[in-house]
Amino acid sequence: MGKAHTIALQSVGAVFETGLRPRCEMIATSTASGAAGNASRWGWKRSTGDWRVLVADPEIDAVIIATPPRTHLEMVLACVAAGKPVLCEKPLGCDAAESLRMVEAIEQAGLANMVGFNYIRTPASQLAKQIIASGEIGDVIQVTAEHVEDYLHDPALPASWRTRISTGTEAGALADVAPHIINASLRLVGPISSLVADTQIVHAKRPGPQGPEAIENDDQGQMLLRFANGASGSLSFSRVAAGRKMGYTYRITGTKGALYFDQEDQNALWLYDASREPSRRGFQKLLMGPAHPDYLAFSQGVGHGTGYNDQIVIELRDFLRAVETGETVWPTFRDGYEVDRVVAAALVSARERRWVDI
Repeated sequence: MGKAHTIALQSVGAVFETGLRPRCEMIATSTASGAAGNASRWGWKRSTGDWRVLVADPEIDAVIIATPPRTHLEMVLACVAAGKPVLCEKPLGCDAAESLRMVEAIEQAGLANMVGFNYIRTPASQLAKQIIASGEIGDVIQVTAEHVEDYLHDPALPASWRTRISTGTEAGALADVAPHIINASLRLVGPISSLVADTQIVHAKRPGPQGPEAIENDDQGQMLLRFANGASGSLSFSRVAAGRKMGYTYRITGTKGALYFDQEDQNALWLYDASREPSRRGFQKLLMGPAHPDYLAFSQGVGHGTGYNDQIVIELRDFLRAVETGETVWPTFRDGYEVDRVVAAALVSARERRWVDI
């Protein structure tokens, strides 16, 4: 993510007409040598092995946090104390209580803030938001969504901070991949009023530094959702879904039609119009082009497409706007907190085997 954000910092001013042009002043990693190596490869002016030095430096105007979630709270509070805006990767906190502390601190300080939910920024998903908000597919009645990947499908892969509560979070895939699709559901459909969840550890042990190590958080799971607007939904998440590399998909059904999106084909949105004559009904593939949100800044040709790093560029454009104007730009820390509230409710539901109100 450090490299992805660096690419965005270096290109955002060429892609969009931003009032602010960011300078890659200092990068910090967990070691001085690692930071120096990244700075040399990626074009940062300075580096440090101590993030506190970066936050305290008077030349630093804003901070991007792209570290494991266990470190976010301390870093964010330090940035707030230093009066510096923050873009923090998801999940915002290790739990909803941590997230709320960050929300309250940064809102009280009046600092620009954003959480890194980049996938929802594709032109196709922005178009989906417009279509739903316009009423084109009617009232939403059902959502089927998932974020499934296979980066831990192989049981021979070692344990890491992602699989340990002490260094990661109580939630595994529920905190790592599910927040993206929860955020999409909240953005496209609205607040979730209640849920029931089930989670599972598939590989009980993985190789560790001292031998086999017990896995402490979930590999996969599901939720049934009730939205505040009356729609129902189902959501799946996994880090062991063989063959799925970027399995972020959603199907949203309304009273007048439906939408379907697959991140592995991110330059297309499928639209079903139920009002058409029966012999002409069917999902229509809308190929992204200059007529769609944020596309033209990257390409003038329909079907030429945007990619993963372009989502980060769009995200950084929005963050720079918030820093420059002082205005709130979605998704803020409070939006990240709302996602973490859903994750917290899912943990309670899975543990207590019951529906939970949010």
